[in-house]
This record gives sequence, structure tokens and C-alpha cells, in this order.
Amino acid sequence: MADAVQAVEDMKAKIQENWGWFLALGVALVIGGIILIAAPLATSIAVTILIAAVLFVGGLVQIYNAFKTQGTTSFIWNLITGIIAVIGGVVIYLNPLAGTFALTLVIAAIFVAQGVSQILLAFKLKPHDGWVWVLIAGIVSLLAGIMIWMDLPGSAAWALGLIAGISVLVNGWSYIAIALAAKASKG
Repeated sequence: MADAVQAVEDMKAKIQENWGWFLALGVALVIGGIILIAAPLATSIAVTILIAAVLFVGGLVQIYNAFKTQGTTSFIWNLITGIIAVIGGVVIYLNPLAGTFALTLVIAAIFVAQGVSQILLAFKLKPHDGWVWVLIAGIVSLLAGIMIWMDLPGSAAWALGLIAGISVLVNGWSYIAIALAAKASKG
């Protein structure tokens, strides 16, 4: 326990010493997030191409690993999933618009599933303080998923880029908040 407390204190001291760098990172991320939001189609395609590259490289590594475990029961499974990942990465790379559509469909389904599960959780938490916030988060996720789903294929042009941009923007604001709090507590 004492080690954890010391680690937190060390981290706090490092942030206080370098608050300016955290602020610069936050500002850069906010600007980057705004750019990503301003160009959602380009961002969506870039995210899709990145995922294609990850699938391709990950698939190659999995195929290599399959041959390293040849003779075991997991060999064929590792080989098949590695081949599928490589093929998926190539197909998405060759047709990023179709990949963007497929990823948008997955995102919509995830939002719907997350929304439903959060709404159900909220009603289980109902007697406790804060359950309404879980309910609101569930409703927002559910509505976001439905909006993306209902706008397909049009939402493929903006959904991934908007989500990526918002994520980068919020991360930037969090670094700015950490930097300003560190500066204020530095005294």
C-alpha cells in the first residue's frame, strides 16, 4: 500500500514539474481533435486503413505463431484466424470505403448493445445514488447507435471520424485540466 501511495506522489511531482508539457500535449490534442472532427470522412478512412494494417500485421504474427506451435491442438485455430485477419486487412486496405461501412455498422451495434446493458444496469442500481447518470449514459449510447444505424450508409462518411475526433478532443481537454491543476497545486 505504501508503494502505491509513493507511486502516486511520484507521478504527481513529475506532472507538477512538467505541467507545461502536459498543457502543450493537451492543446495539441484539442487542435488535432478539432481537425479530425472537421474532416470526418478522411478521418474515417484513415482509421479504417490503420485497422487494416493492424489486422494484416497481427494476422502475419498469428500465422508465424501458429507454425511455432505446430503439433498442438491450437495450431489449426491460430492458423485459420491468422489467415482470416490477413485477408481481412488486405480486403479493407483495397476497399477502405467498404471497410469504413463495415466498421460503422459494428460501432452502431456496439453502441446499441452498450446502451441496452447500461439501461438494464441503471434499473438494477435504482435505489443507489447516481443510477440516473447510468440511465442517461445508456439512453445516449442507445440513441447514438440507432442514429448511426438509421443513417447507414451515410453515417459511414462521418461516424468513425467524429468518434475518433471527439475521443482525441476529450483526451486533450483532460491533459489541459491535469496540467492546470498541477500548476495550481505547485503553488
